[in-house]
Amino acid sequence: MLYRDFASQEAIDREYDPMRGRDPGGLIAGWQARSEAVRERHRVSLDVAYGPTLAERLDLYHAEDEGAPLHVFFHGGYWRSLGHREFGFVAEGLVEAGISVAVVNYALCPTVTFGEVVRQARAALAWLHARGETLGVDTTRPSVSGHSAGGHLCAMLLATDWPGVYGLPDELVRGALCVSGLYDLRPFPWSWLQPKLQLTGRDVADYSPLFQPCRVPAAVQLVAGGEESVEFARQMQAHAEHLEAQGAAVSHELMPGDDHFSILDHYAPGGRFVARIAAFHGR
Repeated sequence: MLYRDFASQEAIDREYDPMRGRDPGGLIAGWQARSEAVRERHRVSLDVAYGPTLAERLDLYHAEDEGAPLHVFFHGGYWRSLGHREFGFVAEGLVEAGISVAVVNYALCPTVTFGEVVRQARAALAWLHARGETLGVDTTRPSVSGHSAGGHLCAMLLATDWPGVYGLPDELVRGALCVSGLYDLRPFPWSWLQPKLQLTGRDVADYSPLFQPCRVPAAVQLVAGGEESVEFARQMQAHAEHLEAQGAAVSHELMPGDDHFSILDHYAPGGRFVARIAAFHGR
């Protein structure tokens, strides 16, 4: 077997390619149009540099109140496609709820190694923590969320030794919402993604949240769509059990009727994810 009870790449690909049978161009065009509309309606600081490379940029969507709490969002794309500009639409409901939103960009595989993608996600959070006064938002204890590969990156933020590596408090994250995340990387070296990801055995061990301790005492919510593949639900369940075994405050939920992409609609104004993130901040 290649991974668990999967004996072929084709079997793994069926479970881990949610774009199969979809129109990628139409889906992404819809996100782009929605995001552009949000940028026209709300104040946003575009392409704020959080690191030295061109990819290390974020868009900051400002809530009306100075010093509003901060939410940090990491986009999906299986670590090898898309960028921050397509996902501005996730900010609208949160901004209207009084929460500023940083939508983070990062370099993509194989232009950079998988480990560099994780490093940039960590660097973005560390940079934001130190820049609250300059940015006009409260960055002391942001909440974080991410979709798909972004859900994985959020889980890796919770596995980060913030005091030991960055000199920052381990309570750096207030709450984390991981949406359709991937927590066990073992199937991907055998999948359609490997030519782009170029994962090594060390990468799988070091960057699978399922094999890492949870070092951040944050409230964690794991969600996946009820219409997603069995593997997305199983990975969510496995990671919830991993976190529970360490005493983490974690919940997990399959959201009926949602697939890997429609689940993002819960970021819309009045959506369920908006309410959950607002609750992290006591709103």
